[in-house]
Amino acid sequence: MGRFHRHDDGTVHSHEHNGTGHDHGDHSGYSTGSQRIEVLESIFAENDTRAAINRSMFEANGIRAMNLMSSPGSGKTTVLSATLDALADEFSIGVIEGDIATDLDAAKLEGRGAQISLLNTDNGFGGECHLDAPMINRALQGLDLPGLDLVIVENVGNLVCPAEFDVGEHAKAMVYSVTEGEDKPLKYPVMFRAVDVVLLNKIDLVPHLGVDLDQYVDHVRMVNPSAVILPVSARTGAGMRAWFDWLRRFIANDDSLTSTSARSRPKN
Repeated sequence: MGRFHRHDDGTVHSHEHNGTGHDHGDHSGYSTGSQRIEVLESIFAENDTRAAINRSMFEANGIRAMNLMSSPGSGKTTVLSATLDALADEFSIGVIEGDIATDLDAAKLEGRGAQISLLNTDNGFGGECHLDAPMINRALQGLDLPGLDLVIVENVGNLVCPAEFDVGEHAKAMVYSVTEGEDKPLKYPVMFRAVDVVLLNKIDLVPHLGVDLDQYVDHVRMVNPSAVILPVSARTGAGMRAWFDWLRRFIANDDSLTSTSARSRPKN
């Protein structure tokens, strides 16, 4: 299934998913005709309409919703597991677990006190690289919304597409591992620009990698000066208390935490 994207210069293109990833390539010769732009706007308009419905469902049930994103292997599921272990006795939490295929991550979250709704995006052509609002709407049918305080959407591992789609969340967060290199905010600015909080994960590996943690923070700041940056190790627990406290304030509806207006779809 094709998806469409628009860049700052107005260029519009589609990309297909064939199970081996997708290459955005060189867009300099692509058409910018009005018909293709109208198709793109129609896709996002439909998504945003459904996102507003999702958000209304959350708010009608007194739920705060978080969109948790990252690249594959950043430690997102480990962060989420630790979060459930720390907060599931304090709050009623639902998780929408997004993966292209398998229930491996959902299985890791079972037994940690949360409701889990699995959402696989495999469509027979390799699977979608992100979750969108209609997918989330379907997954919500697997949760008992009136009983929840917080819904966390664990998005598909990808540093580009998930940030472009509003799914009805009240805030966006991302897990960024020190093993990914300090240049990722500069190479993938859309994701970093869209989020309210960045968990800089796997800091326990810093002595073994010989990296400069300040460079990671500086590069995030260059793209998103207002995001909260929390150095953590989900494996050892270092720094995680600050993340738990941030979530407590978020669940309490502290609007000062979401100054980046995560509801808005960012431009590429």
